[in-house]
Amino acid sequence: MAEQSSPTGLPDPETLADTFVVYEVDTTPTDGVRYYGEPLAETDQVVQRVAPWFRKQGYRVTLRRETGEYVLVATERSLGVDGIPWVNVTLALVTLLSTLFAGSRWYGSSVTADPMALLAAWPFAASVLGVLAVHEFGHYALSRHHEVQASLPYFIPIPNLLGTLGAVIRMRDNMPSRRALFDIGVAGPLAGLAATVVVTAIGVTLPPVEVTGGIAARVELGYPLLLQGVAALMGEQLTYADPALLPNPVVIGGWVGAFVTFLNLLPVGQLDGAHVSRALVGDRMRLVQRAVPVALFGLAGYLYVFEGGRAAALWAFWGVLTLVFSQTGTVAPIDETPLGAKRKAVGFLTLVLGALCFVPIPLVLV
Repeated sequence: MAEQSSPTGLPDPETLADTFVVYEVDTTPTDGVRYYGEPLAETDQVVQRVAPWFRKQGYRVTLRRETGEYVLVATERSLGVDGIPWVNVTLALVTLLSTLFAGSRWYGSSVTADPMALLAAWPFAASVLGVLAVHEFGHYALSRHHEVQASLPYFIPIPNLLGTLGAVIRMRDNMPSRRALFDIGVAGPLAGLAATVVVTAIGVTLPPVEVTGGIAARVELGYPLLLQGVAALMGEQLTYADPALLPNPVVIGGWVGAFVTFLNLLPVGQLDGAHVSRALVGDRMRLVQRAVPVALFGLAGYLYVFEGGRAAALWAFWGVLTLVFSQTGTVAPIDETPLGAKRKAVGFLTLVLGALCFVPIPLVLV
């Protein structure tokens, strides 16, 4: 039997007694300090109650159930980056290559016939990766501001029309307050929207490309109101009478930014919209979350019946994803103090901007 006293600086078992009755304390080189015991509250409330004691001492805490018993695991927090993040760097480089390849197709080039076409696609890759990076570093910057441990962005390469499925960061910490949850959640979409507007404004002023064959000639994009508004303010156009002319591929970076922002603002699971909504409405978030799959399946049904099925499969797929995401739960902050009026106003504005990024038929292969 291991000792029932905690390492210096960490809460003693007696401190946790009104929430978690500890009968064993163990220290491991990989997991940190482990408190074995029985919870005296709902499992999600246990962490919420005990996390402040651990956080003050520089630890984050999770509650696990292993081989029939509950374990509170306290792991030392680290806000810095230890060494070179090789996984992040490798994924970023591979995603750069995959977006360069995807960009060559949007320019109507063939990498097989001309390997230099890969490098010529750098404006497309820069616009797509730039928007995604700004979004994720918005989260990262506010995580550091609120002293919440978070990873650097992980880019996700995939050989599709865009060369990527986006990017994510991992938050490995207890969320200190609703304010922190809101600020971190809203920072990504707002930063990404700013980058989206800039990239779109640049893209619409660049000359269109002429594409007579290949995958780019078979793609029909739907542009949301946000992009249409930027183009109108710049006195430029997003569509052309000549079917061989397509907007400069830099515009696709703006389209990606708008589409990613809308999807991320869906209030389910661990998406940005869930963080923002949870911070705004508290536990009522559960009701909001239930409505999202219903709305997406309804949209898919409408498109199937009245629009010849265009994009119906896309929204049905996201309906299934949101059902899955909703099972992962949302972040529960330690401090449930409601947000002030300024943050509520910013949250409302963010959701309105997210709605401007929506288009019923975002992409169709023709």
